[in-house]
Amino acid sequence: MLTLHVADASPENAVLVDGALVAAVGPYEELAAAHEDARLRRWPGILTPGLLNPYGPELLEQTYHPDPREADTYGTEPITGERAREIFRADPARLGASARRGVQRLLAHGTVAVAGELRGRAAQDAVRRAGLAVGQRPPNLPGPPSLAPTPLVLLPRLAAGGPARFAVFDVPDRAALVRRGPATCVATVVGGRLVYRAR
Repeated sequence: MLTLHVADASPENAVLVDGALVAAVGPYEELAAAHEDARLRRWPGILTPGLLNPYGPELLEQTYHPDPREADTYGTEPITGERAREIFRADPARLGASARRGVQRLLAHGTVAVAGELRGRAAQDAVRRAGLAVGQRPPNLPGPPSLAPTPLVLLPRLAAGGPARFAVFDVPDRAALVRRGPATCVATVVGGRLVYRAR
């Protein structure tokens, strides 16, 4: 089934999705007229190719993402450094669940690709199952590992025949996305599937 995604602040960049691939990219009015049978998903903000987070290993193998049921013990924010290492040493089985929760946090920030060499099977499996692309790490990393790294790394433009992988941010333009950051994400699509939607 065809799905047409359009964001209110970027109607010229509507995306028609067929399965896991982009069928067409163009102005919303043209795509809607040519594909009246397509299911419509309308979003606030701008539709982008999504983000590459260059800190894959740091966020998925060296950071503990607590389960919400552990909030009394660990809080709700990611845990790094020696404390994370202690948690993983005490119970190596936590690596898999933490990596899966880390991937969910990345998706909620419009991340559709990660970079950096993932060495552990738990993180590799979490990335593969989510359908995240694995890209080249920039030669100079700008700062500390973060779900919202600065500067943001946008992927190349979407094109017909390419993978249906993109994110929508509730901002009026790219300059506002840079200012306000990827926590403004309202939807992330990977492999043609809506894998994150803000509540």
